[in-house]
Amino acid sequence: MDVARFLQDSLQPDAATRQNATTQLEQLAASNFPKYLVDLVTNLAGESAPVEIRTAAGVAIKNALTAREISRQQEYEARWISLAAEPKNQVKQATLQTLSSQDKRAASTASQVIAAIAAIELPNQQWPELIQGLLGFVNDASNENLRIAALHTIGYICESIRPEVLALRSNEILTAVVHGARREEPSTQVQLAAMNALYNSLEFVRDNFEREGERNYIMQVVCEATQNPNTEVQVASFQALVRIMSLYYEKMSFYMERALFGLTVLGMNNTEERVALQAVEFWSTVCEEEIDLALEEAEALEYGEQPENESKYFAKIALGEIAPVIFRLLMRQEEDADEDEWNVSMAAGTCLGLLAQAVGDPIVPQTLPFIEANIKSQDWHAREAAVMAFGSILDGPDPQTLAPLVQQALPILIEMMRDVNLHVKDTTAWTLGRICDLLTATIKPDTHLQPLVMALVAGLEDSPRIVTNCCWSLMNLGDQMSLLYNDAENGPAASSVISPFFQGIVEALLRVTERSTNENNFRTSAYEAIVSFVTHAAADTLPVVSTVILTVLARMEHLLQIQGELLGTDDRNNWNDLQGNLASVVVAVVRRMGREIQPLAERIMTIVLRMMQTAGRTSTVLEDGFLVTGTLAGALERAFEPFIPPFIPYLEAALRAHEDTQLCTVAIGLVGDLARAMGEGAATYAGGFMNLLFENLRSDVLQRSVKIPILACFGDIALSIGPHFEPYLDTTMTVLGQAGQVQVTAGDFEMLDYVHQLREGILDAYVGIVSGMKPTDKNMLLVPHVPVMLDLIRRTLEDEERPDNVAKLAIGLLGDIADAFPHGQIKDLLLVDWVSGAVKRGRGRDLKATIRWAREMIKRATQ
Repeated sequence: MDVARFLQDSLQPDAATRQNATTQLEQLAASNFPKYLVDLVTNLAGESAPVEIRTAAGVAIKNALTAREISRQQEYEARWISLAAEPKNQVKQATLQTLSSQDKRAASTASQVIAAIAAIELPNQQWPELIQGLLGFVNDASNENLRIAALHTIGYICESIRPEVLALRSNEILTAVVHGARREEPSTQVQLAAMNALYNSLEFVRDNFEREGERNYIMQVVCEATQNPNTEVQVASFQALVRIMSLYYEKMSFYMERALFGLTVLGMNNTEERVALQAVEFWSTVCEEEIDLALEEAEALEYGEQPENESKYFAKIALGEIAPVIFRLLMRQEEDADEDEWNVSMAAGTCLGLLAQAVGDPIVPQTLPFIEANIKSQDWHAREAAVMAFGSILDGPDPQTLAPLVQQALPILIEMMRDVNLHVKDTTAWTLGRICDLLTATIKPDTHLQPLVMALVAGLEDSPRIVTNCCWSLMNLGDQMSLLYNDAENGPAASSVISPFFQGIVEALLRVTERSTNENNFRTSAYEAIVSFVTHAAADTLPVVSTVILTVLARMEHLLQIQGELLGTDDRNNWNDLQGNLASVVVAVVRRMGREIQPLAERIMTIVLRMMQTAGRTSTVLEDGFLVTGTLAGALERAFEPFIPPFIPYLEAALRAHEDTQLCTVAIGLVGDLARAMGEGAATYAGGFMNLLFENLRSDVLQRSVKIPILACFGDIALSIGPHFEPYLDTTMTVLGQAGQVQVTAGDFEMLDYVHQLREGILDAYVGIVSGMKPTDKNMLLVPHVPVMLDLIRRTLEDEERPDNVAKLAIGLLGDIADAFPHGQIKDLLLVDWVSGAVKRGRGRDLKATIRWAREMIKRATQ
């Protein structure tokens, strides 16, 4: 078969031709994989072949070596490693040869293929000569194209391989890359490729950055490159500086004083927007680092410790120099700019917001003169920039510092909602939303609330961008006013400061949702705002809430009626989105009304079941239906039981949908919801659910992340049905014990996170099982399993990297176990050193309270 012809057909505009070619190529790979690779690489390396064919061949090889899914990637790696040496060598030699091709696209594709092979072989101590060979190409002054391609290859390899794999070659790689990036290099394209390779290699050259002389040279080369006459090199060098600041902040004091302050200010003033964007990004990165360091310091001080890392306060030191530049950049808006396209004005606004969080109060006197000088300017650029500046500094300074300024500004901002310019109104609506979210206490109910609500409701009739921000502002107003004026412990109040405006706001939002389009996501934003107001509705507004649920249910029924009339993917997606929005309102109403929703329960579940019947494999619709069902079950509790039998088949089908991670996860959560709602009544359905959950745990298709909530679900079922969990106890405890043995591989941070999540799920399960059994006469069935539970608790508490919530769970389980056996039945297991050490002290108020309770339970159980 002619591979070249299939590659050519795979690029054709006709879908059937492309699909047939893809099928043929897959069959070739399946029937004789080594020959398939050799045929492809022959096409990639063939200088006489059309570049499209060469590129397609290279992409096909890369796709045979790399995959997004971890299991598929492991399969591809094993397949490559198992190949005989001859075809592997042919592929490697031909791709290396293609690096010197005169066709840059073919050479670039070869770079990616080499990096894909390297990602498999280098971690397995194979292809040891690769890096040395690439470095030889970089140093070959006679072939510029080869040097560029080799640098690209090094960059791709550095990007795709764990730093420790290349650590032994870091000196050689760094020398070659920095040599190519220096200002004496005659080829601009080599400089650019070298700077990009340096960017990708920065993470694994940490040892080099520890050595002052090498660090100085690297920084000198990068700083000099920011002044290169070539724009692309300037952009790449500023990108490198951004990453250096992110990785090596603690080493930057010397360079900030000597060069980086000045260079980045020059960069921000550069007329070439791509350069200015990266220079602004540099200061955004500085601020992000210092915000994190401030949080770290506050946490350390709370525990009476010194922070591990200290802030250099670069942002505060440079504030006077960079703030005026940021303000000027704010005024570089474009009248017809695409709002999805990142530009320097947007970047400046983001940077100013981060500056405010990093430096706090000092940002206010820096910003106020700019606002005062421009807020009433005739030029819309100046007005919009002034409002953007004000909105950007609302998070960071002390609220007491901002309060009088906000109260003074509110009437001006409310008036600016009628500005003639769309951009000014849009930014004003956003700023009002920030005030509603961050500084709600400054909005005086008797002074500001009515004009503010009127302005935002009027904005709902404006352009889509402004509607979206007005919906967001109203949502924040509903959320934050409730938190400010309601007693959270006693639930929604009889009345609230929002009550007089509640009906008008909700009706206006419902009118927005009646529009046929969803430009700028305004319709979804309106539904989100309705959810906020319903969630926090005071008792005197419940008649309006009742009207809302009737309106929403009627809309859902109408959508089900017109489903057969949908034409094309866009109509179907719009229908799915609308059902999702409506379902979110139903959930909010059910949660707010509780058992009072009973008269509408049958109508709601009829709609849900019709959604299920027509959803097919559209998982988003199924997920929405599951969410409504779980919420309604929680509200009705045992009264929900009549609706379970017709619903069970859809839930079981979702639990078996192992390939659909999200749907299966939601279904598992719903099993827990139903168990909690039904209490002991869930025992009727427990056998079917437990069998499906065990089946899911055994599945090779289901992702491991989905298996963690299954473990927690065991706990929900056990807690609900108590002694009726006995038939499943031994199997469940065996599964949990095996899962608890999973260990972390040194240096594998992804695995570390997974193990922490896994232990959290296991501990949740144990808590549910112990709590469900301990008040019954079946509690002695737990005794054989106590040593395994205690062993997991011990290992969890000995893990210095454990999250605080996992530690609290472990201590809580320890107390539950002791509480289950108050008469000394497991006394010997508790009278050990690690148990007494675990309940001596802990960090945080919540953990300390849990420790005190656990200590009392252990004391009682060991007397």
